[in-house]
Amino acid sequence: MITSRYCQTMARYNRWQNQQVLSAIKDAPLDVLTQDRGAFFGSILATLSHLVWGDAIWMSRFDGGEKPTTGIPDSVGTVTSVSEWSEARARMDQRIQTWADGLTTEALSLDLNWYSGALGRDVTKPLSLCVTHMFNHQTHHRGQVHAMLTAAGLSAPVSDLFAMPDDGL
Repeated sequence: MITSRYCQTMARYNRWQNQQVLSAIKDAPLDVLTQDRGAFFGSILATLSHLVWGDAIWMSRFDGGEKPTTGIPDSVGTVTSVSEWSEARARMDQRIQTWADGLTTEALSLDLNWYSGALGRDVTKPLSLCVTHMFNHQTHHRGQVHAMLTAAGLSAPVSDLFAMPDDGL
């Protein structure tokens, strides 16, 4: 389905996108970032908070590392400020990149087993499907953030994958 090279590329893309989002929000007033804009998680910051949480839960399944102590409903409170998000995001992006850099295509052919709090049961799925889901989840919610940034009159980042710089982000 996918290769380790794909995962490395998507990890770079994730980092690049998050760096651009930070540039777009770093000087924005907190009330602009926390205003409910009708998205699934409400605001720009709440959606970005959920993304940090979502990446943490998936990475805990992939790398066996630390996982969130809260569930999806509380994911919007994972971070509460731009500086807190920036620090958490940088750590998570490094965690994802380190994991992707050590991943083998053979490992992607194996199954992943975990208990899903969202489904309330044990789940077994191909690792490649779960990894694809994590990267798709990031893109989905960053798309919502992109729309909210535009609605707020802020500069939304370029999101085209082919436009990602080749400078080894």
